[in-house]
Amino acid sequence: MSRISDIFSALQTQGKTALIPFITAGDPDPQMTVTLMHAMVKAGADIIELGVPFSDPMAEGPVIQRACERALRHHVSLRGVLDMVIRFRLQDTITPVVLMGYLNPVEVMGVTTFASLASQAGVDGVITVDCPPEEAGGEYTSALQNEGLDPIFLIAPTSTPERITMISAMASGFVYYVSLKGVTGAASLDVQSVENKLAQIRSLTSMPIGVGFGIKDAATAACIARVADAVVVGSALISIIEKAGDDHGRLVEQVSDLLSGMRAAIDGETADIK
Repeated sequence: MSRISDIFSALQTQGKTALIPFITAGDPDPQMTVTLMHAMVKAGADIIELGVPFSDPMAEGPVIQRACERALRHHVSLRGVLDMVIRFRLQDTITPVVLMGYLNPVEVMGVTTFASLASQAGVDGVITVDCPPEEAGGEYTSALQNEGLDPIFLIAPTSTPERITMISAMASGFVYYVSLKGVTGAASLDVQSVENKLAQIRSLTSMPIGVGFGIKDAATAACIARVADAVVVGSALISIIEKAGDDHGRLVEQVSDLLSGMRAAIDGETADIK
């Protein structure tokens, strides 16, 4: 059992849905990342998704693209991100950490080296956006699993039953349902469509399902929590970081307020349903 499996098992026993916030490592500056990670856990996060900054984040909308640019101006590298996880683990050995990023930095480091260093740092799972299961089925997934890391794959609204089955067979920890046909932070959620797709996914896998893209506030989070095992929020948090600028105290307070509001809304909804 991984930390990710453990947290989903515990939440299921409690009848709760996981809250997974996403921030880009190094945004607004490298010194704030670990502080924000701890603040998010205190505000109710169950798993932290930490973005590895990349120059061409093709799945991201403009908000997270700008976050990557800010982090890269501080020269935040993949090794730097792993150092942040190491610092986080000095105080928190329980909360799972999932890295979300793109394949190029991993290939530059070397797949086997990356998997080993990530595991040593205390990473629990990896989402590699531009590495579909057709590409990850050999060395990459094996390297992650050999180090006890959960490979987490994306399922799209257009994914066929055959593809969902293939993804679920390769993934561990949870699967990530991308609720929108588009980039992060785009459009508005059609909760009924999400519910219908999740019913199909559940018929093909018993793995927990996280839902992300388009979850912007407590009300949306509560609606998704009624049908998902985890609610992932990213662009709404990054927008707060962007607007706060150098006011780090205000930044931590506003990030905490958004997440604690989502936590309360999620728990209020799920208490009646699960």
